[in-house]
Amino acid sequence: MLRALLLENLHPLAVSNLEAAGIDVTVRTGALDEPELIDALDGVHLLGIRSKTTVTANVLENAPDLVALGAFCIGTNQIDLPSAAAQGVAVFNAPFQNTRSVVELALSEIIALTRRLTERDRALHDGTWDKSAEGAHEVRGRTLGIVGYGNIGTQLSVVAENLGMSVVFYDTAEKLALGNARRMDSLDDLLAHADVVTLHVDGRQGNAGLFGAAQFARMRPGSIFLNLSRGFVVDYGALRESIESGLVAGAAVDVFPEEPKRKGDPFDSELRGLPNVILTPHIGGSTQEAQEAIGQFVSAKLRDYLTTGSTTLSVNLPNLALEHTTGITRIAHLHRNTPGVLATVNATLAEHGANIDAQLLATHGDLGYVVTDVGSRVTTGVIDALAAMEQTIGLRVLD
Repeated sequence: MLRALLLENLHPLAVSNLEAAGIDVTVRTGALDEPELIDALDGVHLLGIRSKTTVTANVLENAPDLVALGAFCIGTNQIDLPSAAAQGVAVFNAPFQNTRSVVELALSEIIALTRRLTERDRALHDGTWDKSAEGAHEVRGRTLGIVGYGNIGTQLSVVAENLGMSVVFYDTAEKLALGNARRMDSLDDLLAHADVVTLHVDGRQGNAGLFGAAQFARMRPGSIFLNLSRGFVVDYGALRESIESGLVAGAAVDVFPEEPKRKGDPFDSELRGLPNVILTPHIGGSTQEAQEAIGQFVSAKLRDYLTTGSTTLSVNLPNLALEHTTGITRIAHLHRNTPGVLATVNATLAEHGANIDAQLLATHGDLGYVVTDVGSRVTTGVIDALAAMEQTIGLRVLD
């Protein structure tokens, strides 16, 4: 029986979906460090994680039974994707299932910071009645600057515009502006226009240190800053200095360079204790709706990969999905992308009397992936011959 290990409090729907597919599922609530993870992966075919578990090359090399890995979140920078591909492990994530939840959190924080609700709330908790309009503004008529105009950035753009905000954005890739949003030619241009700056970039290493003292210095005095993307993108020491100097009037941060692995663990940051600063424990996608959608989506991708060989939306393997045919046996062959592999596969099948009913090949960089339906049960001779090919990375036979 296939076995799955699910970590970090994944939604129960993921468990039920995999169990319905005949997979034995083990659930553990927290993240695991590298030695713990290697031990736990003994005999495990599927691994499900969120953002706190790091899957290194060493982990992958010591998990020979692992076939697929599900990141039940947007980011995959916690996974060594090239090593996963080299070991024949397919990786899937949830690229847009928590988009609305992140957008709503960002929008609520923009309103709260612009109205300085955090300070009014704290004053009352401290026993002081501080009714004043000083420093409090409507968001209507103010300019929102979005850095990173992907799934989250574009949806935030639309919702903010419906609240009466003007929207400018900056992205290194060409993006279609939605509504009345305007593209800025550079990050500096965006900072010069925006009353609120919010980051929604991805986890590529090129974004490390994207926002530091120089960028804060170019922001408009009294502006608001949000980071709901990646912790390593921002110099939080520089943000603290900008808040203390009064240049930045308020900030909301949901992600940090170093984050505790388990609920209840201690946390520290240079941003603690600052006025009009909202700190949240990486909960942008932590709503029941988002987690249910993520649980459904990623578990379905893992199930489909196991049962049909589909790699649609895999982040590290060539993407393909061969439709169901009348074939009796399906062979999924992951290989190094060199000339003649497909010819060798087909010649091997022909030599053993296996007739091809349907076949689909996809390549991506150094990798090739071919799924073949044949009209009969394949012999061990076929399997051994395909596995022995010099280019073979992974081979699965799906009945």
